[in-house]
Amino acid sequence: MVAESTQFTEATRAFAISDKEFELFRKFIYEQAGITLTPAKKPLVVGRLNKRLRFYNHQNFGQYYNYIHDQDAEELQIAIDLLTTNETYFFREEKHFEYLAQHLKAHPPGNSTLRVWSAASSSGQEAYTLAMVLAETLGANANWEIVGTDISTRVIEKARAGIYPMTETQKIPQEYLRKYCLKGVRKHDGFFLVDESLKRHVEFRHMNLLDKWERLGQFDVVFLRNVMIYFDTPTKKTLAERIAKHMQPQAHLYIGHSESLNGVTNVFRALRPSIYMKQA
Repeated sequence: MVAESTQFTEATRAFAISDKEFELFRKFIYEQAGITLTPAKKPLVVGRLNKRLRFYNHQNFGQYYNYIHDQDAEELQIAIDLLTTNETYFFREEKHFEYLAQHLKAHPPGNSTLRVWSAASSSGQEAYTLAMVLAETLGANANWEIVGTDISTRVIEKARAGIYPMTETQKIPQEYLRKYCLKGVRKHDGFFLVDESLKRHVEFRHMNLLDKWERLGQFDVVFLRNVMIYFDTPTKKTLAERIAKHMQPQAHLYIGHSESLNGVTNVFRALRPSIYMKQA
């Protein structure tokens, strides 16, 4: 085990992280985002923050930690962005979207506006997938809206732009590609753009799920997928019950296929694995 942070080569200025330094960042990301980092995540911390140490010419992770806490609030947000996982893609866990479409066809919202919350929207693929499904099921001009939130300011800006590499089209149905995605040209060659007919229904906000939620409103559907796997049980319980307060009676909550609320809270009733309904 490395006792102190050391510089490996002058050319790459790669750093190791000591146990004491890792504990500082473990507590930091738990307090900021509720994420629990095990010692196995040391390489992740090093890999994601190493460039920031080089940028500021810091000699170890302790210096960088002190800098973001004492001098630079903007850099603190960058550290949060880098340490939160943002992996996502279009139509991830597609069975959820199939179930949502079936449910909406059987129980259309009527004249009220259907509100959907993508509560860890990352760079927007989940929110825009939802938009495609709602446009197909309810109509692109129907009354529905999606709110996407994420702790990372970096990915929220990408989500608002709605521009993605063509390599991300693999799981999007061809019919949806033709209707809702525009092939980029000139400076956007090799990319596609989400059509404005969808984007006008989607709003992205920077929001920490552990902070206060202002002007969020009530939702009929909430997607909180592949987030709680990083939380301990008390944090899961607190978050799930806070979310329930922003859900309409009998609203549906979708979580990741590897997640469960069993033994966490009784405010939701399981409809099927990873899909819950708010208890009346």
